[in-house]
Amino acid sequence: MRPEFYIARRFAFKQRSATKPTFIVMVAVIGIAVGTAALILTLSIVNGFASSVQNKLISFSSHLQIRHPEEQLFQERRTDLAKITGHPNIASASPFLEKSFVLRNRTTGGTESWRSKPVVVKGVSEEQKSVFLKKFLRAGTLDRRNNGEGIGLYAGQTLAENLDLRVGKKVMLVGLGSNASGAKLIAGNKNIVDMLSSLDLEVGVIRGIYDTGLQEGFDDFVVIADLKELQERFNPLMISGYDASVHNLNQLPETVKELLNLLGFPFYGYTVFERYANLFEWLKLQKNITPLLIITITIVAVFNIISTLLVLIIEKTREIGMLSALGLEPGKISAVFMAQAFLVSLSGVITGNILALSLTLFELRFHLITLPEKSYFIKYVPLLIEPVDYAVVSVAVMALTLLFAFIPARIAASLKPGTALGT
Repeated sequence: MRPEFYIARRFAFKQRSATKPTFIVMVAVIGIAVGTAALILTLSIVNGFASSVQNKLISFSSHLQIRHPEEQLFQERRTDLAKITGHPNIASASPFLEKSFVLRNRTTGGTESWRSKPVVVKGVSEEQKSVFLKKFLRAGTLDRRNNGEGIGLYAGQTLAENLDLRVGKKVMLVGLGSNASGAKLIAGNKNIVDMLSSLDLEVGVIRGIYDTGLQEGFDDFVVIADLKELQERFNPLMISGYDASVHNLNQLPETVKELLNLLGFPFYGYTVFERYANLFEWLKLQKNITPLLIITITIVAVFNIISTLLVLIIEKTREIGMLSALGLEPGKISAVFMAQAFLVSLSGVITGNILALSLTLFELRFHLITLPEKSYFIKYVPLLIEPVDYAVVSVAVMALTLLFAFIPARIAASLKPGTALGT
């Protein structure tokens, strides 16, 4: 062991005076540990939150969508689907049909009344529906049978609460017919019979209730149905577009451009990040405050180690003078305190990593901290264990600690033997 490290270890972790410098060192270690744990937990929460919301958005829709302009319906073609699935970055693709309705439900409380809300009924393939409902279905079953009672519907939890929907309940779907438009409907040149004939009236049956946690614009608005069943009732062989998922999200924008070149006019497409741009901008805003938190915690840790070393220099002034009188060079005295800073910061960083990992695993297991799901789209604090974050924070704290420890180390090296021994 080098003499500098031996003396540094004795100075830091061995009690040699009544003032107990070891206690001061332990306070420094705890301070660095808390700062390191706070940095790691901040990154874990921010990254976990962004990842959780992003995964929910993607699972609710898809990585990208291909449509016709003005959301016009078009005929499904196997050649188009083959071109999409043939792209090397496409993991899966399937057609979908969206249709706007007003969903009406008759309540059976104290007074009988109707509750209504505009919704979008999205017809998806059987495979896509199964994957989605296995993740988010909270009530009901994935029933593939159609007993003729009506269109099988899966409503969001928020919509079910607003309209008093329950599994097995029959509802009314009211929408414009394929040849009607809102402008024509209110033009005033139709009688009541023509107006009613221009509407699509259909009975639906609530097969299940799903809950993604995305309440506004999702669970309160989108109703899932079977694609073939929706096509048979309203628009045979017609679809609204294609949903597709990719292997590599980093290549998503390029993938959309390449698919549009393959499909040609009049197709257009957009990514999930473009479709929900406001939500992803909100997630970026959450990340923007992370550097400020990191800088603040780092400054606290740096001043902590500087003040600790200065206190130790004051406590060890006589020892420094004795070492200098015995012939220890100023550079080696400086190295003693740099080594001491290294040992203290290393102990603090290791303790901080253990503390951050322990708190993360404890929260992931017991979910003690809850969040208002309506505001944050999730019920519990999301924590993402990322080894890179642990490594980057540890190296950064060690580097900054050693960098700023140079100031008190030079002060210790500049003490004269006569002055130090005379105190």
